[in-house]
Amino acid sequence: MERRFEGKVAVITGAAGGIGRAAVERFAQEGAAIVAVDLPSTALEEVVAAAEAAGAPTLAIPADVTRSADVENYAKAARERFGRIDAFFNNAGIEGWIGPMLQYPEDQFDRVLAVNVKGVWLGMKYVAPIMAASGGGCIVNTASVAGLTGTPGIIAYGASKHAVIGMTKTAALELAPFGIRVCAVCPAPIETRMMRSLERGINPDEPDAVHRQLASSIPLGRYGEPAEVAALVAYLCSPDATYLTGTIIPIDGGRMAR
Repeated sequence: MERRFEGKVAVITGAAGGIGRAAVERFAQEGAAIVAVDLPSTALEEVVAAAEAAGAPTLAIPADVTRSADVENYAKAARERFGRIDAFFNNAGIEGWIGPMLQYPEDQFDRVLAVNVKGVWLGMKYVAPIMAASGGGCIVNTASVAGLTGTPGIIAYGASKHAVIGMTKTAALELAPFGIRVCAVCPAPIETRMMRSLERGINPDEPDAVHRQLASSIPLGRYGEPAEVAALVAYLCSPDATYLTGTIIPIDGGRMAR
């Protein structure tokens, strides 16, 4: 594997989740120092161990991305430990409640938007100045195919991912003068805990049937793998993608081509 990130620093939120962990491993394998951010958990410790096993200097920062002080802290900790931030995978997110719009609980709606929208904005707010100070870099926000179309049953999640796409485009314009590129990835169903939760929410009695139905709606006939998303994120942050900004990329097995 190429080591495109030797001497670079990657900050990854939602690092203990399926896509986040795959991104940690990918950036570590390509030579980056890693700042792994997530809620406190054994899973976060396991991610750090995997990155260190790949030879990457690694810092774990427990944080709630909805809290400004926590976000400012992980950005400052990255700068204090490594002196810079070159790549930021702004990935933390939750699926929220699953069910009809008219029955959606208000507190659940607020929580989804707090994590998926406010958390993404706060990440860019506190990371971008540090990135600019070291000459620029790349921010990749995690959106979703649910941010590109309507998706019944997950109105808060869908709204939040539409918002991430809008913020990505605005940030790309505002941060370009500082040498910072901002893109978003839009995964279709990926083999993660989140999709297991969505499958159970759609049909608690037969989640496997939901899995088969969703997979059959994808031209490639399967869910994606976290490592496939991580590979795209690494590409976007690499020297191979220096003319891409404001770019919104579905990674969906052809689903949005229908």
